[in-house]
Amino acid sequence: MDEQGKKRAVCLVSGGMDSAVALAEARADGFDAYALSFEYGQRFRCELAAAQRVAVSGGAVEHRIVGVDLGAIGGSALTADIDVPKDRDAHAIGQGVPVTYVPARNTIFLAIALGWAEVLGATDLYLGVNALDYSGYPDCRPAFLEAFEALANVATAAGTEQGARFQIHAPLVERSKADIVRRAFELGVDLSGTHSCYDPLAPSVDDEDARWLACGRCDACALRLKGFAEAGHTDPIPYAPKAPRA
Repeated sequence: MDEQGKKRAVCLVSGGMDSAVALAEARADGFDAYALSFEYGQRFRCELAAAQRVAVSGGAVEHRIVGVDLGAIGGSALTADIDVPKDRDAHAIGQGVPVTYVPARNTIFLAIALGWAEVLGATDLYLGVNALDYSGYPDCRPAFLEAFEALANVATAAGTEQGARFQIHAPLVERSKADIVRRAFELGVDLSGTHSCYDPLAPSVDDEDARWLACGRCDACALRLKGFAEAGHTDPIPYAPKAPRA
């Protein structure tokens, strides 16, 4: 807790829509939110710019970016020179684990979040994983979250010596993308600054503040656009010319 006795929570913030809503859920649950993002060797640093926007607009008390070079081991289209799948239908997206999966990413990120939580005296960790409209990642499933929570309580001094009970909060895990969009509007989340695209296009102007354009064709864009369409809202982020739009 902080000096005023308010609860603290560490929130993983990727810059995407789901993490923005998860951060808002932590705030709605009465926590002071400490946002944590990673420079993990991702091909597009615009993710970190989006994470910074989300942390600021979401009212995080502090935002830290930690370097973990997952690009050194490769194995993912997000960190290595591997083509990002495009134009897949909903059935194809839900089958198997795609090449955009970053090996053990959430395990590593949550482990670091757990360490920071212990330093802060916090026992609650939030992340925006989703097991319904998602790309088949094993570290977005309830079984993984339950296992990590059990690990957290035996892997820390706070858990083993001080009686702390860590909780992993995944408030969106059983929500569809449409539900997540609706919840964002209920909570007043500014989605215009978020970034979900796996293969964005650089802005056409030479301005470091210019926004990268979502491709509208990768799995992440397809799921996001589907969610906005089903929720009856228009996606406010910039898309590449001729990209599908909600």
